[in-house]
Amino acid sequence: DRCTCLTPRLHRARRLYRARLPALAPDVLHRSRMRSFEFITPVGASRPVLVEIPHAGLAIPEEVLAQADLPMDTVLRDADIYVDQLFANAPKLDATMLVARHSRYVVDLNRAHDDVDADTVADHPAPVAWQPRGVVWRTTTDGHAVMKQPLTYRALCERLQRYYYPYHSRLRQTMEQLRAQTGYAILIAGHSMPSAGRSQHRDPGARRADVVPGTHGGSTAAAGVIDLIDAHFRSAGLTVMHDDPYRGGWTTVHYGQPDKGWHAIQIELNRALYVDEATSEPREQDFERLRAVLDDLVRKLTRCDPRSL
Repeated sequence: DRCTCLTPRLHRARRLYRARLPALAPDVLHRSRMRSFEFITPVGASRPVLVEIPHAGLAIPEEVLAQADLPMDTVLRDADIYVDQLFANAPKLDATMLVARHSRYVVDLNRAHDDVDADTVADHPAPVAWQPRGVVWRTTTDGHAVMKQPLTYRALCERLQRYYYPYHSRLRQTMEQLRAQTGYAILIAGHSMPSAGRSQHRDPGARRADVVPGTHGGSTAAAGVIDLIDAHFRSAGLTVMHDDPYRGGWTTVHYGQPDKGWHAIQIELNRALYVDEATSEPREQDFERLRAVLDDLVRKLTRCDPRSL
């Protein structure tokens, strides 16, 4: 599928970093065929840590764009912009990476496959009561309508088959393989958030912490892993607020099964730490500083054993 181009502003911002990371952050915007995700294996010995980045992608197939009233600045603003590049050194630190390359406006990989309402998919056999931003978004985070008309159930199924199921199949397979190595696996779901809640968020206008680890009240990972992450960010001088306003999405809850050796933590990074939110352009020194903090976190997680923390 040919994918739409974004604004010149985005291209300028992307050029600051993609030349440094050609293997880890390819430019998918101009490809004639869109790769829906990148799976990046460790450079050295594999350790049981998987970093997954579901929302940094920006590509939208033309047939999806044709069904939407979607300004490209909206795509950029609602993406977890540059998070894939912030974690790009993870494979050099013996962790595995899984990075979605399509926009969350294609499918939202941090939702259940059946998380849709009748206004999104009119003939869905079992819609939920109300969900404007489920596995397919029909409104932006500011409440503006996106879809020109509801999808058919068949169209939803085709989109899931193409973009959703392959991603989660690889995610599950990788978690199983990593657990088989040592008896446990740690999943870091890397996200970013606006510095203040938007109109459709649960905290409109509220200023947010620098880092929000989401673990659904500490239920998706061992306490020692959560404490390690908390202490790491605080020691870097960052403010931390657990589960507020994000408790961890579907992926964290689904794969966070510490009693079975799977530990999942969603990490929301405040975008004001590394980009100019007015322009979506990264601030280079702040970006590199935050990336160093994340490198150190991945390094610590690859060396820890949740069973002994």
